[in-house]
Amino acid sequence: MDLAYTPEEEAFRAEVRTFLAEELPARLSDKVRGGRNLSKADIQEWQSILSRKGWLAPHWPAEYGGAGWSVTQKFIYEQESALAHTPPVIPFGLNMLAPVLIKYGSEEQKAHWLPRMLRGDDWWCQGYSEPGAGSDLASVRTVAVRDGDHYIVNGQKTWTTMGQHANMIFCLVRTDNSGSRQQGISFLLVDMTAPGVEVRPIITLDGDHEVNEIFFTDVRVPAENLLGEEGRGWTYAKYLLTYERTSMAGLGQSRAALGWLKQIAQKEKANGVPLARDPLFAARLARVEIALANLQTTTMRVVAAAAAGGAPGAESSMLKIRGTEIRQEISSLTRRAIGPYAQPFLPEALEDGHNEEPVGPDYAAPITPTYLNLRKLTIFGGSNEIQKNIITKAILDL
Repeated sequence: MDLAYTPEEEAFRAEVRTFLAEELPARLSDKVRGGRNLSKADIQEWQSILSRKGWLAPHWPAEYGGAGWSVTQKFIYEQESALAHTPPVIPFGLNMLAPVLIKYGSEEQKAHWLPRMLRGDDWWCQGYSEPGAGSDLASVRTVAVRDGDHYIVNGQKTWTTMGQHANMIFCLVRTDNSGSRQQGISFLLVDMTAPGVEVRPIITLDGDHEVNEIFFTDVRVPAENLLGEEGRGWTYAKYLLTYERTSMAGLGQSRAALGWLKQIAQKEKANGVPLARDPLFAARLARVEIALANLQTTTMRVVAAAAAGGAPGAESSMLKIRGTEIRQEISSLTRRAIGPYAQPFLPEALEDGHNEEPVGPDYAAPITPTYLNLRKLTIFGGSNEIQKNIITKAILDL
């Protein structure tokens, strides 16, 4: 299998680099590189720039307003964006719901919701996890009962990322209790501004407000917001999660973080010499670099297979497991590198307008919050233990 880029793909990579150099505001890339908090306006600004270029939805077919890129082009774009420190594109609508809409949605739903995503009219969040139904999604208990031309929704979702900014949420809801647990689940698109929807913040270990609890009390949802067929939500959910887990490898983000770690290891010292020359630290650095190189090779093999017409299956689980473990190890090494300066907790130092003297080197403040935040990677999107179960069944046939 040839894993090298073709001349056309190299030319595309050069085009992406030129675009990022010319259009990515330095103010935004500096915030991302420095680990400072991004506002909703920051993310919307970058998404607007991509939308004007026609690159906001690189994997969508051109007929729906996407860039119509190949799998390899999308991969190249994601790597270059991460290395350039672009703000993230909020994935829930563009990268997760949209593929499901395109495959299973009605023509009316596609015509209504897809252009709104490209214009930035809607901010979507994901309503999958519940208390008692996180990695085991089949245990979902939020109920939707048909009442004429509406569904009446009652229940609770949790760990809803960026839900405080969203005006729309896609939800798994139970519409039938007969049959197996995987049956009787439906997929609804819910207006977050509807009466009966309540958002409560969850403050995470790093002191950030990133996730939320969402409560539904007699929320009326138009029946036209049912995606696909009633009771087939499990099929749609699995299709969506395949897209989510493939992107969780975070290869570009890990490459950028490793490059930053190497710079820090040249500045910080142990026993009077740079950490990069400390045998124990250098050995850990080498191990994670080798693991990242192996992940890149595996990712390229999956990309090459997908470009040849294959579809990622259990390979998504492999990428999710190794990708998240590597990102956590890099953040752990980075935190170790700054020694005692990992201890101060100064969340205000990550906000715009903070101008006080830093404690320790000026790059120290975001390192511990980032380390704490990334502990979630091996849990969300289907925990790594769940991914190992998938691999044993799908690949090892156990």
